[in-house]
Amino acid sequence: MLAVLIPLLMLGVVLVLGRYEELLLPQDHTDRREPDAVPPAAVAAAPSPAPAGTPAPSP
Repeated sequence: MLAVLIPLLMLGVVLVLGRYEELLLPQDHTDRREPDAVPPAAVAAAPSPAPAGTPAPSP
């Protein structure tokens, strides 16, 4: 009986702590994994790749 109750109680504690963390540390609704947009000036300054028919330089 104890072998069934302890894991269930531990799961409940983990879930409650997760809810407590969400209340304690609210985050905005933006996705933080998505990178910021690259400014157009940085894109224009980047060197363009070699043409498709150009062989790779030898070492």
